[in-house]
Amino acid sequence: MISARTLERDDSLRDKALRIVRQAIVSGEIKSGEVCSATALARELGVSVSPVREAMLTLVNAGIMEPVRNIGFRVAELTPADLDEVFELRLMLEVPAVRALADVDLTAERDRLDQLVRATEVSAEDRDVNTFLAADREFHLALLELHGNRRLLDWVAILRDQTRLYGLRESDAHTLSEAAGEHRSILNAVLEGDGEAAERLLSEHLAHTRSEWAQPSEG
Repeated sequence: MISARTLERDDSLRDKALRIVRQAIVSGEIKSGEVCSATALARELGVSVSPVREAMLTLVNAGIMEPVRNIGFRVAELTPADLDEVFELRLMLEVPAVRALADVDLTAERDRLDQLVRATEVSAEDRDVNTFLAADREFHLALLELHGNRRLLDWVAILRDQTRLYGLRESDAHTLSEAAGEHRSILNAVLEGDGEAAERLLSEHLAHTRSEWAQPSEG
């Protein structure tokens, strides 16, 4: 089900299990409707059942998974209408926040943000979808974190995770490269203090996410 991974013991096992399961869902490794056993997944990851079950319950609370009585958990199915709602909310929440960042001096954050964008560019060049998706998530949430509203950050993170980007595949190098280029343009607009351009570019980027990447659930 999930390609072989191990969890280090020095960090929170629950957080690492959450990251692994969430990434597997977003990338489509765990497909919509597929029932996952916490016991089986814990065995794959080489840990006890408890942190894996806690991770899956966190995803249930976020509306990403749902419990299947006496069996395990499965990914909640999304309809096109669900995806449209997520897209609308992301436009309402992310775009104004990122536009506002154009009025903030981000000199101290420039190198870190540049590295995050570069990570999407490199993974796009390598056609490494899983690494790209992780880097994409980190870049978007890093911008929102700089806005300073923790609830905004948490809500957008949940909305992102509810959208499974089944449209992305290793062979689609053009899509990955295009998205990485959009990240670079968005960051440049923010750092240059051009709020209007940042707003336009992020709106276009999110529209691409909805129309080209995100796909309805496959039962």
